Amino acid sequence: MAKKIAFGLSVSSWLLLQRLQQRNHVDKLALSPGAASCITNLPKNVLIGPAFELLTKHWEKGTVFLIVGSLGSVIRLVAPLLENKDIDPAVIVLDSKASQVVPLLSCHKGGAQDLAIQIAEDLGAKVVITGDSWIQGRIPLDSFGESWGWKRTGDRNLWHQLMIQQSLGHKTIFFQSSGSNLWQTTRGASNSLNFSGSELEVSSVPLSIGPELSHHCCWHPATLWIGVGCERNTSRTLIERSLQAAFAKAGLAQEAVAGMATLDNKFDESALIDISKNRKWPIRFFAAAILSSVLVPNPSEIVKDEVGTPSVAEAAALLAAGEESFLRQKKTIYHSSFDENGAVTIAIAEAKNPFSPERGELHLVGSGPGELSFLTHDARQALSRSAIWIGYGLYLDFLEPLRRHDQACIRGELTREKDRCQQALDLAMEGVRVALVSSGDSGIYGMAGLALELLLRISEDQRPKFFVHPGISAIQIAASRLGAPIMNDFCVVSLSDRLTPWNKIEERLLGAAIGDFVIALYNPKSKDRNWQLKKAINLLLQYRSADTPVALARQVSRPSEKVDIYSLDAVPLEVVDMFTIVLIGNSLSRINDGWFLTPRGYEDTLHV
Repeated sequence: MAKKIAFGLSVSSWLLLQRLQQRNHVDKLALSPGAASCITNLPKNVLIGPAFELLTKHWEKGTVFLIVGSLGSVIRLVAPLLENKDIDPAVIVLDSKASQVVPLLSCHKGGAQDLAIQIAEDLGAKVVITGDSWIQGRIPLDSFGESWGWKRTGDRNLWHQLMIQQSLGHKTIFFQSSGSNLWQTTRGASNSLNFSGSELEVSSVPLSIGPELSHHCCWHPATLWIGVGCERNTSRTLIERSLQAAFAKAGLAQEAVAGMATLDNKFDESALIDISKNRKWPIRFFAAAILSSVLVPNPSEIVKDEVGTPSVAEAAALLAAGEESFLRQKKTIYHSSFDENGAVTIAIAEAKNPFSPERGELHLVGSGPGELSFLTHDARQALSRSAIWIGYGLYLDFLEPLRRHDQACIRGELTREKDRCQQALDLAMEGVRVALVSSGDSGIYGMAGLALELLLRISEDQRPKFFVHPGISAIQIAASRLGAPIMNDFCVVSLSDRLTPWNKIEERLLGAAIGDFVIALYNPKSKDRNWQLKKAINLLLQYRSADTPVALARQVSRPSEKVDIYSLDAVPLEVVDMFTIVLIGNSLSRINDGWFLTPRGYEDTLHV
């Protein structure tokens, strides 16, 4: 994981530095001695020192510097430290008021550009990007795979040639054998790639996406599972050497590894455990009885007599890789050298889908009622971070002005919530950064609950990162249009009996009526559910006066917004639909000069 340091060159940067840390954009804060001397109660873990000294000390590949100061000062500071873009850290420059965010160094490979975009969305700032791929609406071919959970290999000079080729407007020939191809649906892909399959010119540099090892420009989705069989106390050096040889023999890249698999009696084999931890490869253990049920090309009676299954390496690799997997490398036995112990058998299987949950992220985004001005900066940051957006088509349409040329989207149908959640989770398990969009707040009749239920069915060590980003609910927008209708205790009840039995809905309505709550009704009426609202109003009329104010707020914050106020006994049911919020006052609610007010009890403290 990259080390992220925010450095302030002046005392005016301190508030922004704290905000960057609070929002988890950085791990460490640093200040110049002059700036630090002006701040009281400075935390002990803040790094303090001359800017050039601190930069030099932490100047290494993978570090990200967020420097708050003038662009000229930062350029002069970092200039003596520059080597080449493959190893230089990422540098982002901000002004102390967070109005401008400028990715300066390692914009693609170091991730400065993506992080700058996310910070700008989160802080409400403007990001200043001058890179050609961004300006021309192309995919940055040397970095885009990160957000899809892939790893990069290839000759440095060829990558450089590829990016020059792209900057000249030449479309890149590409070959993809594994991983999600949804990235190909982006606008940037059509501007960057040659989809015809024909070569543009003999000298063009191609792009490969798959598990194959090559010195060319490659992205590797994590689709390979390594099956390992070994003697007890086998040397780690032997296993490492065997892996290197097996992958070279198969022509496969270790960057495409999803994990390892073996017999369950190897759960404490120290060399395997160490390699798993060091490489961050999950390891799966299978019982002999399960392994023995797998058809393999090279079963062994000797192995069966020894451990109870005719195959360990091949069977474990295929089992871990799952349905529709196949062997890319049949088992090969490697023996110890004079300074090693044991023997190792290696087999490699390729899965249909990548598996890299530790790289994946599932963001549950509440998009608000539709108008972009009600979209929170937190939600904007999540959207900017995600490679793909998934949601009901109408809700995604509202967000479309924010979708970049390098981001894909999947528009779903209104009643296919579980399918959308599962698809989003599956992609996140592959290593993709995914935004699953709900209108309003995703935790209020949105997708957060269902997505979390599905996530919790997966073992904890195989889950992608999960985040919920709140949104402004339609009831809040409706209340703001009406005045102050929910100033006292209120509740929200959905009248949809598609997932909740009607008798349970009636019980909740009765409790709300008896408790004298202001009540907001969601999903009040649809083409197929046209009787529930009338029944709900009749129930409430038994406990509330006929002149109780009722607001119908339809399509709030959208171009066709309409908000009207009626009495409880005169609600025009025919104008209500699924885009309407029905807001019913309590015994104290009243209409004054057109404003809907539910007093909280301040009247006794007011004096004329």
